[in-house]
Amino acid sequence: MSDTLSHRFCTAPLLDWSDRHCRFMWRLFSKRALLYTEMVTTGAILHGDRERHLQFDASEHPLALQLGGSDPQQLAECARIAEQWGYDEINLNCGCPSDRVQSGRFGACLMAEPEVVAEGLAAMRDAVSIPVTVKHRIGIDDMEDYAGLTRFVEAQAAVGITTFIVHARKAWLNGLSPKENREIPPLNYDMVFQLKRDYPQLEIVLNGGINSLEECRQHLRHVDGVMLGRAAYQTPTLLAQVDSELFGGEPGPDAARVVEQMLPYIDSELARGQRLNHITRHMLGLFQGLPGARRFRRHLSENAHRKGAGPEVVKQALALVTQAA
Repeated sequence: MSDTLSHRFCTAPLLDWSDRHCRFMWRLFSKRALLYTEMVTTGAILHGDRERHLQFDASEHPLALQLGGSDPQQLAECARIAEQWGYDEINLNCGCPSDRVQSGRFGACLMAEPEVVAEGLAAMRDAVSIPVTVKHRIGIDDMEDYAGLTRFVEAQAAVGITTFIVHARKAWLNGLSPKENREIPPLNYDMVFQLKRDYPQLEIVLNGGINSLEECRQHLRHVDGVMLGRAAYQTPTLLAQVDSELFGGEPGPDAARVVEQMLPYIDSELARGQRLNHITRHMLGLFQGLPGARRFRRHLSENAHRKGAGPEVVKQALALVTQAA
C-alpha cells in the first residue's frame, strides 16, 4: 500500500469541474482529503500549455495528477514532469468512456489491454519516486465479470502497483454516452468488496454513486478508501465533516467562512488576469439547502461574468445569504 498518502477519502477527477479553483475551495473545507486533478492527457502536457494544465496552489496538497494516455515513453515523461511540478501522486485513467478518449487509446478501453496498461504504469514507476496509481472500472462491454477484473488488477500488481481506485460500474464503450455511463450501468459494490477480500495486500478505493459520509463509513468497513465526485461538487459543505468524521480531526469551516477565505484568493487570481466567473462557478452549491441559497446562486450567475466583476460581487452574494439566515 501507499505509505506516503492516505486514500481514505479522495475527491474524484471531474473533467471541466475539478480545476485548481475548485480544488482550492475544497481544501478550505478539508485538510485531509486527497484531491485529484481533472484528467490531463499526455499530449496536453508534452505539446500544450503546460502551466495551464499543471499549475496549482501550494495549499492543495496532498494532490494527485490524473493522466490520460497509453504510450509508455510519453507517460513516463509526463510523470517526471509532474513530479518536478510537485504533485504527490500520479494516477492513470483507465475508466473514462468518452469517444474522444477511445480514439486516443486511453481511458476505459484500456481495460481490454491489461498488458499495455502494465507497461505504461511500469514506465511511470521507473521514472518517479512518488506513488503511481490506477483508476478503472469493474469492466467494459462484454468482458467477463470478475475474472476480467482480476486479470486486469493482477497485471498491474505484477509491475508494483498497489493502489487501485475502482469505479463500481462497467463502462459500455458503444451505445452509451459518458453521462449515461455514469448512471445506467448498475453499481456493483460487492464486486469491489470481493476484490479487497481476495487481494488484501492491495489498497482498494471505491468510487461511484457515493453521496454521503454515512455511506462512506459503511463502505470503509469493506475497502481502504472512498472517492466522491459529484456529491462533493454539488454539495461542497459535505467536505467540512470529512476530517472530523473519517479522520478523527477537527471539523472544517462553514460555507460563509469559506466564502470569506476565498476573497484573498479571488483578489490574487483576478490580478493575474483570471475571470471571476471561472472561480465562482464552483461556489454555486455552497449554501445548498440553506435559506438564501437561491439568491446567492442567482447573484453570482447574473453578475460574476460581467466585465470588471470583482470580489464585491461575492461579498454581495454572501450578504444575501446572511440576511436570509
